[in-house]
Amino acid sequence: MLVAAVVGSGIMAERLSAGNGALALLANSIATGCALVFLILTFGPISGSHMNPVVTLSAGMLGDLSKRDAAFYALMQVIGGLVGTIVANIMFDLPALTASTKARSGAGVWLGEFVATFGLIGIVIAVGRRGTVPQTAAAVAGYISAAYWFTSSTSFANPAVTIARTVTESFTGIRPADAPAFILIQFVAAFAATKVFSWLTQGATSD
Repeated sequence: MLVAAVVGSGIMAERLSAGNGALALLANSIATGCALVFLILTFGPISGSHMNPVVTLSAGMLGDLSKRDAAFYALMQVIGGLVGTIVANIMFDLPALTASTKARSGAGVWLGEFVATFGLIGIVIAVGRRGTVPQTAAAVAGYISAAYWFTSSTSFANPAVTIARTVTESFTGIRPADAPAFILIQFVAAFAATKVFSWLTQGATSD
């Protein structure tokens, strides 16, 4: 559902914006933020609302999730992401799977993706340890919506979403050749953020 929202809103925004990239990005970021709110509120009490392998990695590092569960979560996240892209593509009469040709590469873009992922993991840890599910939903959605704009990568911050976006030739796509660097940076940023924010939030507990 998350990837269907990201990709689907990107396709719709691109078609309706008449070539205005800023307007398309605004629509895409708003739709993504809204989707994150309802998904976290829905699935947070059920499974912790794990939709992101780096969030799952962080939870495993903190001892909140077993290695076995983390592996299954990550597998389902990737499969779910690909299904979401297929659904979005078909809804808008595009081929179900098409390798993207949208280039996203370069030192600035990679730094942007590090910042996006580092911040996301920090928020999940810091707000999650002392806040409620609705507070976490608002914080994550607000951060990702903002990071669409203040990071040069437009804030993927999710390996499963990155993989899923390689198979749509649309506004939100990423070339398959560019995805490995994004994914590596996401995991490095998640590891670093987990170390930093687990230290910063020592002793913090949920209300």
